[in-house]
Amino acid sequence: QVQLVESGGGSVQAGGSLRLSCVGSGYGHRWGCMGWFRQVPGKEREGIAVITNEGRDTYLSSVEGRFAISQDLSAKTLYLVMNSLKPEDTAMYYCAADFVCTEVVAEVPTFPYHGQGTQVTVSS
Repeated sequence: QVQLVESGGGSVQAGGSLRLSCVGSGYGHRWGCMGWFRQVPGKEREGIAVITNEGRDTYLSSVEGRFAISQDLSAKTLYLVMNSLKPEDTAMYYCAADFVCTEVVAEVPTFPYHGQGTQVTVSS
């Protein structure tokens, strides 16, 4: 059974940083793509970053230059380093994965596998 478990969320002040992690288990094949999306209650899910198993990454424009996605394929771990955080980054953050990869960041919320999320709260 595929499982993705996120960690690393928390509360920070604007301008601060956090590193999210996502550990995968229950699968033997390499993902085509992994990514992160976020959701605020009452709003649609928003894809923010995607990375291929070859390491190519793409970002939502509002986070590009502040967030960085990376992965350790041998450890089945995905990361998201978030710098210069803003109050509008406050959301539940989820990692997601798919064996088929389109490299389209907007499609990350539709990936068939995702975790339970980790909350990020940024105060002004």
